[in-house]
Amino acid sequence: MSEIPAHWHPQPMSRMCFVCGRENPVGLHLQCYEDREAGQIVAPFTIPDPYQGYPGIAHGGVIASILDEVSGRAIMLGREDAPFWVTAKLEVRYRKPTPTGRPLTVVGWVIEQKRRSARVAAEIRLPDGAVTAEAVAVVVLPRAEMLQDWEQEQAFWRVMREDTEN
Repeated sequence: MSEIPAHWHPQPMSRMCFVCGRENPVGLHLQCYEDREAGQIVAPFTIPDPYQGYPGIAHGGVIASILDEVSGRAIMLGREDAPFWVTAKLEVRYRKPTPTGRPLTVVGWVIEQKRRSARVAAEIRLPDGAVTAEAVAVVVLPRAEMLQDWEQEQAFWRVMREDTEN
Protein backbone atom coordinates (compact mmCIF):
# COMPACT_ATOMS: atom_id res chain seq x y z
CA MET A 1 0.00 0.00 0.00
CA SER A 2 1.76 3.14 -1.16
CA GLU A 3 -0.74 5.83 -0.18
CA ILE A 4 -2.31 6.15 3.23
CA PRO A 5 -6.06 6.93 3.03
CA ALA A 6 -6.92 10.45 4.16
CA HIS A 7 -9.34 9.19 6.84
CA TRP A 8 -6.60 7.22 8.65
CA HIS A 9 -5.13 9.01 11.67
CA PRO A 10 -1.49 8.27 12.63
CA GLN A 11 -0.89 6.98 16.14
CA PRO A 12 2.08 8.13 18.22
CA MET A 13 5.37 6.25 18.09
CA SER A 14 7.93 5.82 20.86
CA ARG A 15 11.68 6.31 20.68
CA MET A 16 13.07 2.84 21.34
CA CYS A 17 10.28 0.25 21.07
CA PHE A 18 11.44 -2.65 18.90
CA VAL A 19 8.28 -2.50 16.80
CA CYS A 20 7.36 1.21 16.62
CA GLY A 21 10.44 3.03 17.93
CA ARG A 22 11.51 5.69 15.46
CA GLU A 23 15.04 5.91 16.95
CA ASN A 24 15.66 2.18 17.45
CA PRO A 25 18.50 1.34 15.02
CA VAL A 26 17.44 -2.33 14.80
CA GLY A 27 13.69 -1.79 15.12
CA LEU A 28 10.90 -2.29 12.61
CA HIS A 29 9.72 1.38 12.65
CA LEU A 30 6.11 0.30 12.22
CA GLN A 31 3.70 3.25 11.83
CA CYS A 32 0.17 2.49 12.99
CA TYR A 33 -2.93 4.33 11.85
CA GLU A 34 -6.44 4.52 13.24
CA ASP A 35 -9.18 3.67 10.78
CA ARG A 36 -11.96 5.00 12.98
CA GLU A 37 -14.61 4.19 10.37
CA ALA A 38 -13.70 0.49 10.54
CA GLY A 39 -12.87 0.56 14.26
CA GLN A 40 -9.40 -0.83 13.59
CA ILE A 41 -5.71 -0.08 13.81
CA VAL A 42 -4.00 -0.57 10.45
CA ALA A 43 -0.29 -0.69 9.65
CA PRO A 44 1.00 -1.29 6.14
CA PHE A 45 4.57 -2.58 6.26
CA THR A 46 7.24 -4.84 4.82
CA ILE A 47 9.36 -7.09 7.03
CA PRO A 48 13.01 -6.62 6.02
CA ASP A 49 15.12 -9.71 5.26
CA PRO A 50 17.30 -9.36 8.42
CA TYR A 51 14.18 -10.38 10.41
CA GLN A 52 13.78 -13.74 8.72
CA GLY A 53 13.84 -17.16 10.34
CA TYR A 54 14.08 -19.25 7.19
CA PRO A 55 15.15 -17.62 3.92
CA GLY A 56 12.40 -15.29 2.75
CA ILE A 57 10.15 -16.06 5.73
CA ALA A 58 9.76 -13.79 8.76
CA HIS A 59 10.88 -15.11 12.14
CA GLY A 60 7.96 -16.22 14.31
CA GLY A 61 9.11 -14.04 17.21
CA VAL A 62 9.08 -10.96 14.98
CA ILE A 63 5.58 -11.85 13.81
CA ALA A 64 4.44 -12.26 17.43
CA SER A 65 5.97 -8.87 18.31
CA ILE A 66 4.12 -7.14 15.48
CA LEU A 67 0.81 -8.79 16.42
CA ASP A 68 1.36 -7.90 20.09
CA GLU A 69 2.02 -4.24 19.25
CA VAL A 70 -0.93 -3.73 16.92
CA SER A 71 -3.48 -5.67 18.96
CA GLY A 72 -2.45 -3.73 22.06
CA ARG A 73 -2.70 -0.40 20.23
CA ALA A 74 -6.34 -1.12 19.39
CA ILE A 75 -7.27 -0.09 22.92
CA MET A 76 -6.06 3.45 22.07
CA LEU A 77 -8.40 3.82 19.10
CA GLY A 78 -9.98 7.27 19.03
CA ARG A 79 -8.77 8.23 22.51
CA GLU A 80 -6.80 11.37 23.21
CA ASP A 81 -6.14 10.23 26.79
CA ALA A 82 -4.93 6.78 25.72
CA PRO A 83 -3.78 5.01 28.86
CA PHE A 84 -0.71 2.81 28.81
CA TRP A 85 -1.68 -0.88 28.75
CA VAL A 86 0.52 -3.98 28.86
CA THR A 87 0.06 -7.48 27.50
CA ALA A 88 -0.80 -10.13 30.07
CA LYS A 89 -1.41 -12.96 27.60
CA LEU A 90 -0.76 -13.42 23.89
CA GLU A 91 -1.90 -16.37 21.78
CA VAL A 92 -0.53 -16.52 18.24
CA ARG A 93 -1.66 -18.78 15.44
CA TYR A 94 0.68 -19.07 12.46
CA ARG A 95 -1.53 -19.93 9.50
CA LYS A 96 0.98 -19.75 6.65
CA PRO A 97 4.51 -18.41 6.13
CA THR A 98 4.77 -14.62 6.39
CA PRO A 99 7.15 -13.42 3.68
CA THR A 100 9.92 -10.88 4.09
CA GLY A 101 10.43 -8.21 1.46
CA ARG A 102 6.74 -8.10 0.43
CA PRO A 103 4.00 -5.61 1.29
CA LEU A 104 1.84 -6.71 4.21
CA THR A 105 -0.86 -5.16 6.35
CA VAL A 106 -1.45 -5.78 10.02
CA VAL A 107 -4.88 -4.98 11.43
CA GLY A 108 -5.88 -4.80 15.11
CA TRP A 109 -9.19 -4.40 16.94
CA VAL A 110 -10.83 -4.64 20.36
CA ILE A 111 -12.92 -7.74 21.05
CA GLU A 112 -14.10 -6.77 24.54
CA GLN A 113 -13.14 -4.00 26.94
CA LYS A 114 -13.57 -3.87 30.69
CA ARG A 115 -12.42 -1.26 33.16
CA ARG A 116 -8.90 -2.63 33.79
CA SER A 117 -8.51 -5.26 31.07
CA ALA A 118 -9.45 -5.95 27.48
CA ARG A 119 -9.35 -8.72 24.89
CA VAL A 120 -7.82 -7.52 21.64
CA ALA A 121 -6.86 -9.17 18.37
CA ALA A 122 -4.72 -8.66 15.29
CA GLU A 123 -3.85 -10.37 12.03
CA ILE A 124 -1.21 -10.04 9.34
CA ARG A 125 -2.54 -10.04 5.79
CA LEU A 126 -1.00 -10.47 2.36
CA PRO A 127 -2.02 -8.02 -0.41
CA ASP A 128 -4.73 -10.48 -1.55
CA GLY A 129 -6.24 -10.49 1.96
CA ALA A 130 -4.97 -13.95 2.96
CA VAL A 131 -4.11 -14.09 6.68
CA THR A 132 -0.63 -15.38 7.51
CA ALA A 133 -0.81 -15.05 11.31
CA GLU A 134 -3.34 -13.98 13.91
CA ALA A 135 -3.34 -13.28 17.62
CA VAL A 136 -5.70 -12.74 20.50
CA ALA A 137 -4.33 -10.96 23.55
CA VAL A 138 -5.37 -9.82 26.98
CA VAL A 139 -4.09 -6.37 27.90
CA VAL A 140 -4.28 -4.83 31.35
CA LEU A 141 -3.65 -1.52 33.04
CA PRO A 142 -0.28 -1.84 34.80
CA ARG A 143 0.45 -1.03 38.42
CA ALA A 144 1.41 2.56 39.22
CA GLU A 145 5.05 1.71 39.99
CA MET A 146 5.53 0.39 36.45
CA LEU A 147 4.35 3.70 35.03
CA GLN A 148 7.05 5.74 36.82
CA ASP A 149 9.56 5.11 34.02
CA TRP A 150 6.87 5.80 31.43
CA GLU A 151 6.38 9.32 32.84
CA GLN A 152 9.89 10.26 31.69
CA GLU A 153 9.39 8.77 28.23
CA GLN A 154 5.97 10.30 27.59
CA ALA A 155 7.47 13.51 26.18
CA PHE A 156 8.92 11.47 23.32
CA TRP A 157 5.68 9.59 22.56
CA ARG A 158 4.34 11.44 19.54
CA VAL A 159 2.92 11.24 16.06
CA MET A 160 5.51 11.19 13.32
CA ARG A 161 4.91 13.63 10.51
CA GLU A 162 6.03 12.69 7.01
CA ASP A 163 7.92 15.96 6.67
CA THR A 164 10.11 15.31 9.75
CA GLU A 165 12.58 12.62 10.68
CA ASN A 166 12.19 12.75 14.47
